[in-house]
Amino acid sequence: MGYKILSKKELCANQYEIAVEAPYVVRNAKAGQFIIFRAEENGERVPLTIADVDKEKGALTLVFMAVGYSTKKLAELNVGDELVDLVGPLGQPTNIKKYGTVVCLAGGYGAAPCFLIAKAFKEAGNKVYMIMGARNKDLIFWQDKMKDACDELFITTDDGSLGEKGFVTQVLERIINSEKVDYAIAVGPMPMMRAVADMTRDKGIYTEASMNPIMVDGTGMCGACRLTVAGETKFACVDGPDFNAHEIDFDEVINRTKIYKDIEHKRDENCNLLKINK
Repeated sequence: MGYKILSKKELCANQYEIAVEAPYVVRNAKAGQFIIFRAEENGERVPLTIADVDKEKGALTLVFMAVGYSTKKLAELNVGDELVDLVGPLGQPTNIKKYGTVVCLAGGYGAAPCFLIAKAFKEAGNKVYMIMGARNKDLIFWQDKMKDACDELFITTDDGSLGEKGFVTQVLERIINSEKVDYAIAVGPMPMMRAVADMTRDKGIYTEASMNPIMVDGTGMCGACRLTVAGETKFACVDGPDFNAHEIDFDEVINRTKIYKDIEHKRDENCNLLKINK
């Protein structure tokens, strides 16, 4: 069974939103969970966090950045094309309950999974702040959707081209200094999530980070996505992807994500050569 692409939109340079026909996945999907897809036969299994669901249409929304071989292959597909396979929902959903004041921090394409998370926290009766950060205005997307999912939206850009110049942590610090924050969750690049954890650690704010390490089977069998949390080995695919950010060994995770960078780069070069020689 293939999974038909129902819609496709380029959100910004190399970043895409697609809706895929996947009623069985959508029926059970919850905020914070992910899927694993293959764009072609013998292709890599790639995890993507669920960005949105339409239960009436059975449509699953995914947002991805075309940076590696497999995501570039996915970007080449168009409406009517099919993914070879897609499995999910996988992982543990975000622990949604009424905490009080919740801050969701989204870095780059981390904004996509943060949408469902913020929406669920708001529906649970929390006051929800959303802080979106990116390098520049061209990388910010879903502003209108985010406004509907939270009580107040903040935007930061490294160059100041949209919103406030700087990083998500400076807005977080301002919120913390103005009122009591009960829970924070960070989704995005590892350095950003670590910076959030460092800021909230001594302030008694329970903080989670949505981890996206190297992953293969997504069911806890291969061990590729292992990370150390509170001195214990955990698997992001079955124990996560959300973990207590104050207990994660970020150095270990960041080092592990670099393992296959050279191989990925060589595969990209070979793929480009094949296109040139056709």
